[in-house]
Amino acid sequence: MSTSADLIVLGAGPAGLAAAWRAALAGRSVIVLERAATVGGMAASFDVAGVRVDHGSHRLHPATDPRIMADLRGLLGEDLQTRPRHGRLRVGERWVGFPLRPADLARSLPPSTIARIGLEAVSAPLRRGTPTSYADALRRGLGPTLYESLYGPFARKLWGLPGTEIDPEQARVRVRADTPWKIARRMLRRGPGPVFLYPRRGFGQIVDAVCAAAVEHGADLRLGTEVTRVLPGTDGVTVHTAAGEELTAARLFTTAPLPVLARLVDPPAPAHAVADAAALRFRAMVLVYLVHSSPRRWTPFDATYLPDSGTPITRISEPANYRVSADDPAGRTVLCCEIPCTAAADDPVWTASPDALADLARDTVARLGLPPLHLDGVEVRRLSHVYPIYAHGYRDHVAALDTWALGLPSVTTFGRLGLFVHDNTHHAFAMAYAAVAALQDTPGGVRWSEPAWTAARADFREHVVED
Repeated sequence: MSTSADLIVLGAGPAGLAAAWRAALAGRSVIVLERAATVGGMAASFDVAGVRVDHGSHRLHPATDPRIMADLRGLLGEDLQTRPRHGRLRVGERWVGFPLRPADLARSLPPSTIARIGLEAVSAPLRRGTPTSYADALRRGLGPTLYESLYGPFARKLWGLPGTEIDPEQARVRVRADTPWKIARRMLRRGPGPVFLYPRRGFGQIVDAVCAAAVEHGADLRLGTEVTRVLPGTDGVTVHTAAGEELTAARLFTTAPLPVLARLVDPPAPAHAVADAAALRFRAMVLVYLVHSSPRRWTPFDATYLPDSGTPITRISEPANYRVSADDPAGRTVLCCEIPCTAAADDPVWTASPDALADLARDTVARLGLPPLHLDGVEVRRLSHVYPIYAHGYRDHVAALDTWALGLPSVTTFGRLGLFVHDNTHHAFAMAYAAVAALQDTPGGVRWSEPAWTAARADFREHVVED
């Protein structure tokens, strides 16, 4: 069976759904293909014990492009709530409010540590130079004390590598406040405290609303559809599915990981592209959802960050604290423990049983003196592609693979996985909007604007992750 459309979109995550919505809104026929049975990918929400939870800690940042923010407010209305940031961070043996606040930092850290950080801030100009690694970049910018006490251990947990083995680009895209003076400016900024935006029904309500809008405007959403072959051509693209369907379109937007695209294309990707794709690595994540029975929330904090090496858990979030919702049940709450790992049979975290992971959480909570857990259930989700690993040499592999992908006629790749980037959800939306804007109407039909897309990709390279 053959079906044709103006545009085929691979992937129903934030980038794919936003592109489908904007293209359908412009009157184009769109087919969205998603291998999973649900939309949203890692930005989706689901129920655990009657509590709406996310795949880890997600927020919509106020830095979202105003046009995109206006569109999302139009879809979600009052359900898109503005919430104060209220987290905490473990530094050494002490808790520090997060985002950082001057008074809290001064109270929480030993005077000797504050003094060292101050001296290193003053001497930062003496450490200028071209960094050779993530560790070198942050030691030069923030100083050894902050790096060794916070960023170094966190890097080892998040990406599975010491900071010396990570490309300095990781520091640029992941650490916006990369000097003591930038940290100070953020802490001393006047006006209301840090905020984020979050929907009443969980972060996944965003992608659900965008999906509904795309379908309402005519997008053909096909869940549970596995793509087996992609045949790019100068006159359009043909996509084959495992169900035997043949779909054709003037253009293909793909948000699939670059290594996956290299396996799907026909004629096959050249040997060098396959090798470059194989060299790219992603950090996996095990999410442990703990049902905590109590008349009150576990803590008042939205997220607790654990950079120290004493536990593999990097963050514990409490989804009910991200929102105000009468739908959240009384008498219980759910915590989400994030544990980065490797998606491999020999990784003890990846293969651990739910009971073993619950015991790990209990031990961590007890060791840190956190409120005791009254567990009434545990649920585990395992995600194989979460954080791109920017190991030394990754840039050459990405550049070569990207050059190959850019040469595929009638194919455009974008999104976090499609460009091997760490970007936030609002960045994924910006990519989708830019891709649809590059589909320009002409008297002879729709034309792809390479100059517009090239300019957009230059903007993408300036993205920095907001936490």
